[in-house]
Amino acid sequence: MALARKGLVKALTVDVRQSTGRVLCSTIFRPGGKKLLAKGHQLSEEDVKLLETEGMREVWVTELEEGEVGEDQAVTRVGMEMGCGALEIRLAAGGRANLIATEPSCNLIDEELLKQINCTSSIAIATMPNFSYAEPGRRVATVKSAPFAIAQAELEAVTNILTEQGPILQARPIRKPTVAVLYTDPNHGDRARLMFETIMHQRLEPYPLGGVQSLAVVEREDAVVRGLESLLRTKPTVVLIASTTAPAGPYDTIGRAISKAGCQIERFMAPVEPGNLLLLAYHGDTPIISAPGCFRSAKTNVVDLILPPALAQYRVSGWEIASLGHGGLLI
Repeated sequence: MALARKGLVKALTVDVRQSTGRVLCSTIFRPGGKKLLAKGHQLSEEDVKLLETEGMREVWVTELEEGEVGEDQAVTRVGMEMGCGALEIRLAAGGRANLIATEPSCNLIDEELLKQINCTSSIAIATMPNFSYAEPGRRVATVKSAPFAIAQAELEAVTNILTEQGPILQARPIRKPTVAVLYTDPNHGDRARLMFETIMHQRLEPYPLGGVQSLAVVEREDAVVRGLESLLRTKPTVVLIASTTAPAGPYDTIGRAISKAGCQIERFMAPVEPGNLLLLAYHGDTPIISAPGCFRSAKTNVVDLILPPALAQYRVSGWEIASLGHGGLLI
């Protein structure tokens, strides 16, 4: 019996008949090149019979020592602690667990906690970007273990951090939200509708919406206030203001109308290009998003960054808008 040290575990070449319960050190292929069993797979009695049928007499396997946890168990435990919401965990070959979206959802990521966990030498986690949209069945995160096993103490340290500070990832469901659109133009509201409506439909098409309603008004303060109040009475999930003009700030026509309609301005300007002149406000929990120029083109802009959390009824803060600068140069 050959014996070698490999990381935390012992790698041994053993008789196939003695390999039940052990973990493969290398992938096993059939003579034609097709994969039979993957590296990291824990051998069952059925697997042993299969290997014997294939004519194998010896296999290279690991033997966990006291105080070590197998890779599949380790990544499963971390996966259960690191995520919540519309998720399920699926084991994959090679000491990996994938987190899969079970509903249309927005991914909310604690980036600082993710960095902290990834500073360990035994676990590596990759996620989709913060605020990103995921359809059902999409992989939104993956957890990878060091090969074959990690120390129990290291695993406990990671899971304790996640229990106390987590989760890293929340898959917040998007369940039939409604969108209200206010089109505005200084001369005629329908001009804005004509310019933007097709692009608006393209932008909203990926999401499982419960409905879209719209109004078109002349861009005068009183008309914008009436239009906004009318749309808010229908209790939409989010209101989008598509104006043909570029604002000077919260004190232009759109900004004054938003305030006069009883909304609180959360943030003006975003470190995102395209979309620097974002104006985000709230009427209660309903976000109002004005982003001049961003509805002229289907290219990714600031609206696409904050629309998923808004549709998931997550309250985006001014601080979170300010944090979009890293990666905010979109073109």
